Amino acid sequence: MLDQKVVQLLNQQVNKEFYSAYLYLDFSNFFYDQGLEGFGKWYLVQAQEERDHAMLFIQYMQNNGERAVLETIDKPAISPENAKEVLAEGLKHERYVTSLIHNIYDTAHSVKDFRTMQFLDWFVKEQGEEETNADSLVKRFELFGDDPKSLYMLDSELGSRIYTAPSLVL
Repeated sequence: MLDQKVVQLLNQQVNKEFYSAYLYLDFSNFFYDQGLEGFGKWYLVQAQEERDHAMLFIQYMQNNGERAVLETIDKPAISPENAKEVLAEGLKHERYVTSLIHNIYDTAHSVKDFRTMQFLDWFVKEQGEEETNADSLVKRFELFGDDPKSLYMLDSELGSRIYTAPSLVL
């Protein structure tokens, strides 16, 4: 049986992950509107990842006799004016999600919920990768974004991203 404080945080995380999917769908729309289909696809894949992260949290809770409570997902409140702002907001959001995962981990540790800590280990590693990828996008856009040919090549590269569902065994 999971500690109720941990359950509450896991529930909140389910909804935060679904919000992340909404946010990245919004980013995808922004880039498609700008004619940057590679960036749009990159964020579309990102949205799929976030949705699957939410599903992993739900499955974990179900496997531990808890029911995930689905709340209303807020509309993304970010209105970026350019591509650089979108990418910076993406990095900021990944850092925020990392802080949420760390908070759940810390709470699980404080109640000696080693099973939840083990489950979260994958997400801790995943968030490290997410922050690295988001930071790399910001830096690469700063390097290449003003040069049309370089931006075209970066957009083409990002468009080749293929979605691979997480293979986390619960």
